[in-house]
Amino acid sequence: MDWNRVQLADYILKSLSDNEEQLKNQFHNDISSIRSFYLDDLLPEEITNQIHQVFPKPEQMVLKRSIREDKYVAAQMNLYNPLLEEIIFAFQDERIVQKVGEICGIDNPIPDENLYAGGISMMGNGQFLNPHLDNSHDKDRNLWRVLNLLFYVTPNWEEEYGGNLELWPEGMNNKQITIHSKFNRLAVMETHNDSLHSVSPVVFEGYRCCVSNYYFSDKPMRKEDTFHVTSFRGRPENKLTDLVLRFDAQLRMMVRKIFKKGIKENPHVYKKPKS
Repeated sequence: MDWNRVQLADYILKSLSDNEEQLKNQFHNDISSIRSFYLDDLLPEEITNQIHQVFPKPEQMVLKRSIREDKYVAAQMNLYNPLLEEIIFAFQDERIVQKVGEICGIDNPIPDENLYAGGISMMGNGQFLNPHLDNSHDKDRNLWRVLNLLFYVTPNWEEEYGGNLELWPEGMNNKQITIHSKFNRLAVMETHNDSLHSVSPVVFEGYRCCVSNYYFSDKPMRKEDTFHVTSFRGRPENKLTDLVLRFDAQLRMMVRKIFKKGIKENPHVYKKPKS
């Protein structure tokens, strides 16, 4: 069956609504400095399996490989199976955006049709995403990034395989919180000046596949938040990498003080064809 974004949003809305109080408690009773919630069995299993089955092959995606990260990503969604675009934009359905905003206590969250750093991603054996802060704003630097939504779609993905979301609410000198990138699980985390997070290295011969969205707002998650570029750190065991990445972030911040939108446009956006 061909699913469209409205049908998919109907399922997502029901799951969120049926578990609303539990999700509010998860998020608002989180005593760490990075509040989050996760919800299992978001969609009927057959649909999530179908989403996974139509993920592109690695060579059809963009490989981002550096000292900061190693993963496959895609945002130009008209190049892939239509179901992938439909599930991404199901999370941008007005009803879903409003419901997630209600759960997290955010007034008028705004989805990102440009998929600035959103879209789909895939990580295989040896790939990783180092601890980092997401860019504080949207691509035009008009709105504040406030929520990160991650929907995991790889069947039978065990926690010990790696590729899990890690939150570092107490900084790099303390143990991280791990959220298993479990099949059919939606994880939502707040983003602000201290929302350091990462993806653990994959240690399995397979691919962890994820559908991601960001929500923005006219005001930051915390009133003390300030503008920052995407800022990476090294993992605690990689001290030299950490020093290099901290210096890298400082340099890029200096550039952005001169060039508000950067020297060149970030290529990770969805450039929709003109109708």
